[in-house]
Formats: sequence, structure tokens, C-alpha cells
Amino acid sequence: MTNNVHERSVDPATRAMLLEADRAGIETAWDRLEKQQPQCGFGQLGICCRNCNMGPCRIDPFGEGPDKGVCGATADIIVARNLLRMIAAGAAAHSDHARDAVLAFKQMAEGKAQSYQIKDEAKLNALAAEYNISTEDRSPEEVAIDLANVLLSEFGKQTGPIQFTRRAPPKRQKVWENAGINPRGVDREIVECMHRTHIGVDNDPVHILLHGLRTSISDGWGGSMIATDVQDVLFGTPTPTLSESNLGVLKADEVNIIVHGHEPILSEMIVAAAEDPEMIDLAKKMGAEGISVAGMCCTGNEVLMRHGVPTAGNFLQQELAVITGAVEAMVVDVQCIMPALGNLASCYHTKFISTSPKADFPGTVRMEYHEEEALKTARKIVKAAVENYANRDAGRINIPN
Repeated sequence: MTNNVHERSVDPATRAMLLEADRAGIETAWDRLEKQQPQCGFGQLGICCRNCNMGPCRIDPFGEGPDKGVCGATADIIVARNLLRMIAAGAAAHSDHARDAVLAFKQMAEGKAQSYQIKDEAKLNALAAEYNISTEDRSPEEVAIDLANVLLSEFGKQTGPIQFTRRAPPKRQKVWENAGINPRGVDREIVECMHRTHIGVDNDPVHILLHGLRTSISDGWGGSMIATDVQDVLFGTPTPTLSESNLGVLKADEVNIIVHGHEPILSEMIVAAAEDPEMIDLAKKMGAEGISVAGMCCTGNEVLMRHGVPTAGNFLQQELAVITGAVEAMVVDVQCIMPALGNLASCYHTKFISTSPKADFPGTVRMEYHEEEALKTARKIVKAAVENYANRDAGRINIPN
């Protein structure tokens, strides 16, 4: 691998850690990619179908083999079906994240999740106005409960439109209406993706793809937009801030905690717990100068834009962060987490901590996270990371500049 490290990345920090991985005999995503070569050409073109038990079927792109599946599906039908299922998975992931944000928002308003509070009341009132929710002579929490309930209804309702789609320019709304792709409810569109792609249901490629557009709108103008706005109310609307990025943000003399995944519901509490004087004192008793939190992937962006927390890297750098030997805890929730991290962490002192009821991985320390005890659980996670500092091997610390 040493000879082709420059072909693997343009980033000097990534190259440095890939060389370190090679020296230590550690496998990374780049190595696994090479082992997968040549990747399946049928899969890359989307012309392999496994949607029923008569398959798997595949179309020969060179015209020398089958041009239809057992059911008679052509390449266009198979590609459209596969794309629609991918849209369903992506929309489900984004929108389930939004659902969790709204549920946490509701628990906060009801007094059940006391670690959270409303940090942008102006945005709360603006959202309430979009749904004609009265704010006069009412507490922010009362308004928040009504808003949470109506936002939750956007997921399961059977007739549209999703309210936030009305933010689009009228001309754009007319285009959606004419094409028949105004979304009705977030969950309804995702379920219909799976129905349409079942054997013998929707077999017109254009018709299939039109529903893909409708589902995408339900995600972008529904789930994803709901998540963004609710998180702004809960955690504050971001403003421009200065910070740093890349693997060099890790500290050689501090406890390093990486928050990785997708949901700020957890990472916000980790940031708060890491700033607790009691936790900082404990870190100093363990021989560290303090506690450093760094982000990874989407969660990294959330804590960067609200707190200036530095970003340790992107999706492809998650393994490389562990290989620095300086990470006490890799704390994950959902989405973008490589299952390879468990085996990798076992080669180092890093605790790989999984927190979501929806996601677990091989080799994790399980610390399930629930909003009712948010800060308590975050403190437990930070304490575990701080105590792990004593297990560092100083000879294996290799943080790139």
C-alpha cells in the first residue's frame, strides 16, 4: 500500500494515518475496497434485481445474455425499482432522525426531558405561526407541545400537503401539483416506495421515478426540514463561527472524545458534560490537561456550527481517528458508522460506545441513551472516557499535524 498512498487521498493527514495503519498491519476501508475489486458491474449499473424469490435476475448490458428478468422486467424497470428503494432508505433515515428530534422536543415541553430547553423562542413562535398555533398569553412550553403534536402528524397523515412544502415558491408548487408529486405524509410515501417495488406492482419506470421525486420532496421539505427547525429551537439557531478541522485537532495531552453519527440530541449533552468542572477535575487527576470533544460526520457539523467544536474528520476518516491512538471514546448514535470500528477499537485502548436503541455494532460498549436521563447518561459516557485515559499507550500516539 505504501506506494499508492498518494492515490488514496489528497489529504496529508489521511495519508499519514494510512501509512501508520500499513505499518501496524491495520486494515482500513481503502484496503477493503481493493479486496472488493472488481466490484460487481451489474450492481454498479443497477441491473440486478433481488426483489422476489424468482431471482436474483440480472440484465446483460452487452446484449449477449438476458434482456429481461424472470417476471419480464426490463433493465429500465429494474434500475427504477432499485433507485426507488434507495430513496426510501435515505428518506426513512433522515425522517426518522426528525421524528426523534420532535419526540425529544415534546418531552422537553412536557417536562419529561429536563436536560433540554428552548433556546430560540423567536423561531418557536415563527414555526407556530406557520401552523396557526396561538402564542398569545401562553408559555413557550404550551406552544411547543401543540407544535410538536402537529409536526408528528406530518409523518403519519394520509392526505397532504406537508405544511413546509408551502414554503416553496408558488410556481414550484404548481410544477409539483401538475406532476402529481405533492407529498401527502412522510411515512406514507416511504411505505409506498416499498409497495410499488414489490413484484408485480409498479412496472412503468417513469411512474416509479415520479414517486421517487414525491418521496424525496417529503424528505427534503418534510422530515429533513422539520429536523433542522426543531433542533434550532432546542439548541439554538447557528451563526457563523470559527473552528478547526482534520485529525490534527486531537490533543496529545487531553482526553479525546469523538461524537460520531447523525443526531445532536446526544452530542449536545456530551459537549455539556465535557465542560462540567467535576469531569475536568477528574481528567486532571487521571493525568490529562483537560477534555477535548471533536466531531465526526454529520454530528460533527451539528456541534461545530453551534459550539465551534472542531471536526476530526469525515466519513472516511473515522477509522483513521482511532489509529492515532489518542481517542479515549468514539461515541456513536445512528448513520454513517462503520461496523469495522469495533474490531479496530479492540486493537487500541479506544472505547467504542454505542448509544441508540436503533443501532448497535460489533464490539461496542453499550450505553443506551434516553432523553429522560440525557445529561446523566452523557456524564456517564464522559466519565468512562476520562477513566480510559489511564489506558493510553504513549508509544502509539501518532496525531498528524
